[in-house]
Amino acid sequence: MGSGISGLLHIALARFSGAGRVIASDINEYRLEAAKKFGADVVTDAKEVNPTRVRKMNQGRLSDLVIVCAGTGSAYSQAMQSVDRGGTILSFAPLEPGVNFSLPFFDFWNDGITLLPTYGGSPLDIERAIELIRTHRLPLREMITHRLPLAETGLGFKLVVEAKESIKVIVEPHR
Repeated sequence: MGSGISGLLHIALARFSGAGRVIASDINEYRLEAAKKFGADVVTDAKEVNPTRVRKMNQGRLSDLVIVCAGTGSAYSQAMQSVDRGGTILSFAPLEPGVNFSLPFFDFWNDGITLLPTYGGSPLDIERAIELIRTHRLPLREMITHRLPLAETGLGFKLVVEAKESIKVIVEPHR
C-alpha cells in the first residue's frame, strides 16, 4: 500500500525474492505506472482497496503479506481488511506522532494476524539488503527520476512533495 519510493523498493524486492502475485496501490497514477514497471502484477487506486477487490485481483484470496508504505490511518484500515488469516502486516510507514489507529482487536486475534514494525529487521536482514544494493540486484538506478545540482535542492524537495512525476530525486553537490 503506497507506491512511492519505499513502496517501489518493496515491490522490486518482492519480485526479486520470488513472491507470487504482487499487488500495488496508490492515489497517484504516475506511481501506479511505476509500480507496474518495477514488478507489480496488478495495480489499483488506493481508494478502491477493499476485501472484495483484493480477492478479485488475487485469485479469490486475501493477501499473505501487506506492506504499508503510506502513513495514513486509512491505509492501515485497508491493510487489516486485506490480509488473510495467518497473514502479516509490515508497518513500513508510521502514522504521525499523536495519531491513534483503531485496531479491530477481535479480527487481529481471531485471524492470527502478525503486525510487524520495520524496526523488526534482524542484522541478517540488514546485511542482505546491503548485499542486494552492492551487487545491483534491484533496479535502484532506474528509480531515479531527477538529478539536480545542489543549488536546486528546493526544486528537489518540491518535486518529491508534489509526487506528480517523480519517484526519487538525487541532489548532487558537484553537478
